[in-house]
Amino acid sequence: MRVIAGSAKGVRLAAVPRGVRPVSDVAREGLFSSLGSAVPGARVLDLYAGTGALGIEALSRGAAEAVFVERSPAALRTIRENLRRTHLTDRAVVVGLDVRAFLTRRERNGAPFDLVLADPPYDLSASELEGVLSELARGWLAPGWTVVLTRRKGSSMPVVPLHWAPARRLEYGDTLVLLLREA
Repeated sequence: MRVIAGSAKGVRLAAVPRGVRPVSDVAREGLFSSLGSAVPGARVLDLYAGTGALGIEALSRGAAEAVFVERSPAALRTIRENLRRTHLTDRAVVVGLDVRAFLTRRERNGAPFDLVLADPPYDLSASELEGVLSELARGWLAPGWTVVLTRRKGSSMPVVPLHWAPARRLEYGDTLVLLLREA
């Protein structure tokens, strides 16, 4: 895996730790082409960060800062290594917590966010995912926000908060990428 565009374009990222399913380079390229002007200057929250590739791509393309949330110690080491390789550490915060635990604590770590990148495990239950989306709607999002959600192609659409609407649906191999915005 490599960074697709921006200041860290072409930088090879560290090996993917066992148990992590990163978004493919093709899917990342398509996603960020769709996001376009929503990325420069954005405050980004990368949930289920894995290797950090999505948040790092956003930083490389001009996002102001990114918070990476991941619970796996191996993945946390990979995120930190990838930030070091891309020279983006100074605009990043890496948080070693479960996503629900992060979203339900008092401290808001940089909120509100303009762009949320959520790449949960495909086997995450619908109720757990819907709980995460519901928590995001409680003060984590800035005006004009975009939430990106990846799912397995063919999976059912999660129930989203009432004022959220699908803005775009992209498919890459077995990955479905949903862009959600305020309705």
